[in-house]
This record gives sequence, structure tokens and C-alpha cells, in this order.
Amino acid sequence: MVDVLQQREVLLGVAGGIAAYKAAELCSRLVQRGARVTVIMTESAKEFIGAATFEALTGRPVYSDQFQAREHFQGEHIGLARRAEVAIVAPATARTLARLALGLSDDLLSTTLLVCTCPILVAPAMNCDMWAKPAVQRHVAQIAADGLQVIGPEMGWLSCGQTGFGRMSEPGEILMAIERILGGTAAKGSAGHP
Repeated sequence: MVDVLQQREVLLGVAGGIAAYKAAELCSRLVQRGARVTVIMTESAKEFIGAATFEALTGRPVYSDQFQAREHFQGEHIGLARRAEVAIVAPATARTLARLALGLSDDLLSTTLLVCTCPILVAPAMNCDMWAKPAVQRHVAQIAADGLQVIGPEMGWLSCGQTGFGRMSEPGEILMAIERILGGTAAKGSAGHP
């Protein structure tokens, strides 16, 4: 039986939060299952984890510059969005959730996600007091209403020393959500699919 992740194109957006280390584990698990993973990092994400980690795991360049073409000269946001069969943002910070809810396109990740026609999954991660704020909850409700899928956050110990909701879902749980999404969509290039 063929693995649903085999040869599928996954776009992984990594935003700036301490949970970015979990994104590396998720990336590794996707690659081990045969997925082809492309990573977009926000500038803030680079403060928590290096691009070299993701480049080593994926064998592909990491993208972050909105205006410097490395592969798609019509615009990285266009090429990366067209290639993706599923997009996941992990961790999705309060800032990233706001960008998605408001349709902002002020960095490569938010611009690419605006172009994406594939399913988009977001895994929020932040301090529990941030997560509880009405503005954040409005943004989450808006992106869900717009058709994006939200996984987590979970209850647990947070890097700030508090325990509460805000812990990013574990890579295994996110992987299962990606499997469910890709299990319901045909691979690009297969019969009947452009």
C-alpha cells in the first residue's frame, strides 16, 4: 500500500516562536514518510531556529525573502503556492494568525498563503494569556470561517513557566491531520487532477 504522504508536496510555514523546534521534528517525519517539503520561515522564526536545519532535512532551500527569486521568477509566492498540495503553519503565532485573518501580505509566508488554493492547516502556539485574548480568538474564528483548519493549541507547560492552553500540538498529531487532508485529495498530476 502506498503511503498517502509519498511524493506529496507539503509547504511548511514556520513562524517565530519557541515551538519552532517542533516544526523541525514535523519536517523530519514528513520527509521520512516520503513527502517533498518546502519551508518558508518568517524573519522572527530565524531567531528561534536556523534555516540550515530545514535545508538539511528537506534537501531544498528555505525561503523567507519576499522579493528575491531563488526558484520561481514569476514570484516565489506564486510558484510555491502552486506546487503545494497542503500547507501547514507550525507554529502559528498570534501575529501570523492576525495576518491570515486580515488577509495581510507583508511577508513571504502570508503572501504565499493568500495565493494557496490547497488546504491550509494552522497549529497555533503562544502564551496562554495571549491565546485567551478576544482579538486572537476572533482571528482564529475568522480563519476557520475562511476555510483554514486549526489544530490545537493544547493544554500544557509553556516556555514562559505557566501551564495553560497555548502549547503547539505535537508533531505526531499534526502529521495525522496532514494525512487526513491528503487522504481526501488526489495527488497533483494524477488522472483527473491538474
